[in-house]
Amino acid sequence: MIMIETIAISKFKTTCLAQLESVYKTGRPLLITRRGEPIAQILPPPVAKKKQSWLGSFRKSGSIKGDIVSPATDIEQWEVLHDETSS
Repeated sequence: MIMIETIAISKFKTTCLAQLESVYKTGRPLLITRRGEPIAQILPPPVAKKKQSWLGSFRKSGSIKGDIVSPATDIEQWEVLHDETSS
């Protein structure tokens, strides 16, 4: 169970920013009272979803089909390897 800290409104007014920072950092709610009666509650913000990186987003979607090392065609079909001066 989360422990709710209670503070009088007069003290909250003088330490407002520090109290808000404490709620943010600790994640514990703060109950503000006037003459012992609750008048407001400050809750920490919801946990933000971490934005996923696009890097590696397709890591499980591909598959290797066949030989990925050898040339895609026969070496005899490569024009760059033919000596054009001998023609």
